[in-house]
Amino acid sequence: MNTVSPSTRAIDGSIPPLPTEFASAERDAADQIHEQVTLFMDAPPIVGDLVGNIPDILTVLNDKRQVVYANQVLLNYLGIDSQERIQGLRPGEILDCIHAVESDGGCGTTEFCKTCGAVQAILASQQGKKNTKECRIIQRSGEALDLRVWATPITYANGAFTVFSVADISHEKRRRALERIFFHDILNTAGGLQGFAELLDKVSPEDVGEVQHTISDLSHQLIDEILAQRQLSAAENEELVPEKKLIQTSTIATDVLRTYRNHLVAEGRHVQLDPGIVDVELHTDPVILRRVIGNMIKNALEASKPGQAVTLGCDHQDGWVRFWVHNPKVMPRHIQLQIFQRSFSTKGTGRGLGTYSMKLLSERYLDGRVSFASEEGMGTIFMAYYPQVADVADVADAA
Repeated sequence: MNTVSPSTRAIDGSIPPLPTEFASAERDAADQIHEQVTLFMDAPPIVGDLVGNIPDILTVLNDKRQVVYANQVLLNYLGIDSQERIQGLRPGEILDCIHAVESDGGCGTTEFCKTCGAVQAILASQQGKKNTKECRIIQRSGEALDLRVWATPITYANGAFTVFSVADISHEKRRRALERIFFHDILNTAGGLQGFAELLDKVSPEDVGEVQHTISDLSHQLIDEILAQRQLSAAENEELVPEKKLIQTSTIATDVLRTYRNHLVAEGRHVQLDPGIVDVELHTDPVILRRVIGNMIKNALEASKPGQAVTLGCDHQDGWVRFWVHNPKVMPRHIQLQIFQRSFSTKGTGRGLGTYSMKLLSERYLDGRVSFASEEGMGTIFMAYYPQVADVADVADAA
């Protein structure tokens, strides 16, 4: 439990309240927690049997949001055999949320906690209301948990408690996101295609060629959107088989740039090559690499305002080739913390899995790695690194 050093006491000997930017930081003392734990440990056996058959994580929290009881599912998830190790902790502290260690107050007390569905649901239950929310917890390991949480108020032995239950919905959110993205992107492109097709009967003969060219571009984009979803699904199911060959970096950069200069998302924005781009041979799968670079460009374009420029570059150092894409916008800190996560989108709920796709395709299939930097005065730059020769034997065979 929390301990208070003499230096934290006020002059009159009282203990000042811990600072918080959202929920109360105060906790019950160790002896109070022990009494509350004993209440639930001494409950009739049928209660334990019922709780034990619940397939999701379940805890009982006191009015300070501290755990006083947990079911076996949670203990198994944490890999521990005793409730004593988590008694008195809060949910974010148990699940290793990065924000739970940012302040002395712990889980629920930072500015980020204001948007946390788990804290919101618990606070609602303390007002006597059942509540269900979705919640994303970023762990200190960098992994993300997509959860659905239920908080139900109960009164037991004249005390107010919250039954707090948690279910992992990562796969459900992933499926819903893919469906929304697919339909959104396909309908957008198909709508543009239909609009220009209808123009053919209305434009003057000298403009027919330009409209036909636009229809061709949109047709290619439509096919590309379908292939992108199929490729990502295959990659996640480990069914994607890279076909590596020697390519020129400047050629692939130019090809991808040409594609996105005519993309719907580039309207009103500038897409350009860095003048210092290098041209070297790279042994890789060109189809997968185009997808990664394309995702970087598309993500940058969607983050940019009309009139702004997105720049694609490539350089080479110590046997590694780096492709990078820059845009002038700075990402908020809470977004930076979730980049590359499986069901997170920089464009809002249900939109786009480009950053996750960059990481998956690069690291699992191209022997590469991805990173980013975003700060005031610089903007945002996404980077993808690949070994110039990933497999010498394969290169020899290809030659």
